[in-house]
Amino acid sequence: VTKPLLLYSSLGSQPILCGSIPGLVPKQLRFCRNYIEIMPSVAEGVKLGIQECQHQFRGRRWNCTTIKDNLAIFGPVLDKATRESAFVHAIASAGVAFAVTRSCAEGTSTMCGCDSHHKGPPGEGWKWGGCSEDAEFGVLVSREFADARENRPDARSAMNRHNNEAGRTTILDHMHLRCKCHGLSGSCEVKTCWWAQPDFRMLGDYLKDKYDSASEMVVEKHRESRGWVETLRVKYAFFKHPTERDLVYYEGSPNFCEPNSETGSFGTRDRVCNVSSHGIEGCDLLCCGRGHNTRTEKRKEKCHCIFHWCCYVSCQECVRVYDVHTCK
Repeated sequence: VTKPLLLYSSLGSQPILCGSIPGLVPKQLRFCRNYIEIMPSVAEGVKLGIQECQHQFRGRRWNCTTIKDNLAIFGPVLDKATRESAFVHAIASAGVAFAVTRSCAEGTSTMCGCDSHHKGPPGEGWKWGGCSEDAEFGVLVSREFADARENRPDARSAMNRHNNEAGRTTILDHMHLRCKCHGLSGSCEVKTCWWAQPDFRMLGDYLKDKYDSASEMVVEKHRESRGWVETLRVKYAFFKHPTERDLVYYEGSPNFCEPNSETGSFGTRDRVCNVSSHGIEGCDLLCCGRGHNTRTEKRKEKCHCIFHWCCYVSCQECVRVYDVHTCK
């Protein structure tokens, strides 16, 4: 389900031949050919999502490890309907919408540009200016492309569609006015403002919180005119039903402590841990109770820096010794 969504991270800025991209369903292939000039932004968005995933999970047992030269760049981890799958779908879909929106505002595509629909009257002391980012176009592109393969009447497609949309909704919810001052010596006599996306790191932080509070679901089957259809229902009735902004999953995660080729776990052996932390990045939890090794490491750093008038800084080079703790 997830594989073709994530393989575009390798496309970069090279010319894209739609027929040579493995794993595209017919609807995605048509999209690629019709919107070829924004496909590099789609690829950039997926890459952005993967990088943010690796930042958010850098201290977790599963740290969003990717595998080179593999169509499924996360391995089998995303084959199951887990919290991890939910987060990856949300952050990747958000990444595509974000990158396409940014690309349009920068004028790199002839089929999109600035947003002129959501301006309204200006406020006191400011006027509209600059290029408002058209996030709704970016969201539309992400929805058309990422959701194209989620058209089956099964639970996994329903889960993926929900989490894809939760990621995209995060951008629309956090659009804000960004302003620039004008006037003598930056006196801000007049401000020009435009709609802007939030920093992608903020979106990653928000979706990571949604990962931690994700709703566990159960699969229900219904008979409809087109046959059996699977839907999702919240597992515990006393919990509130997830909103469109929440992440959902229906299968438990492996513990990721030991290597396991079936689940895609790389284990945590040799991972750097924080000996002073009692959280998940601490040596006790990250190392799964196996203990940790400690070694010393010498690092060259700038030190004793002095500012000289005017205008440069001179520094000495110091060698500092650090303790590095790794899981057994």
